Amino acid sequence: MGWVPTHGENVLSGLMSLVSDIVDRLGYVGLALLVAIENAFPPIPSEVILPLAGYNVYLGRMSFPVVIVATTMGSVLGSLLLYAVGSWLGKDRLRTLVIRYGHFFLLKESDMDKADAWFQRYGGVAVLIGRVVPMVRSLISIPAGIERMPVMRFIALTAIGSAVWNTLLVGAGWILGTQWDRVEEWVGALQWVVLALAVLAVGYFVIKRLQTRARA
Repeated sequence: MGWVPTHGENVLSGLMSLVSDIVDRLGYVGLALLVAIENAFPPIPSEVILPLAGYNVYLGRMSFPVVIVATTMGSVLGSLLLYAVGSWLGKDRLRTLVIRYGHFFLLKESDMDKADAWFQRYGGVAVLIGRVVPMVRSLISIPAGIERMPVMRFIALTAIGSAVWNTLLVGAGWILGTQWDRVEEWVGALQWVVLALAVLAVGYFVIKRLQTRARA
């Protein structure tokens, strides 16, 4: 019996085919739109889009500098959509939600004050570094919007961080050539590491908060 692709592999193959078709039809504009969509609502992960763009550079169909400019513009556009969501939510609405429902999630109003103070101090670094961390890349735009980080500063930091991420993945696709799809495996493994760290952090927070309640 021959090799039979799994459901996940079929989905990934379909995504690759869809991305390839859009890039072939729309070129750099299609590439920018795909990255914008991926940043705002990631149905197609960047680890598929960007290495494929690098493969097109390898084939001589696209220019590496123009690819980086197009994908970075798409990253900024998609991030601005999530920034707008965070800005609409705002600190007042979020505080009201925490006061009403925070106890279900072991959250207190003072947690908001701590988060606010932290972001005021490290928000710029968080946005810049967050743009090169899988899973965090898109989500970091929401707290930036909640905190109403100056838009031009947000755009600049997002553009710099996104350009680094895009260059790494497009460059990897370019270097690997016909094996560009291996990048998805590497980034996928890194995502599991980030997820594990997030679970550990949440678990630590829950345990400490339960211990505090028990002592009280």
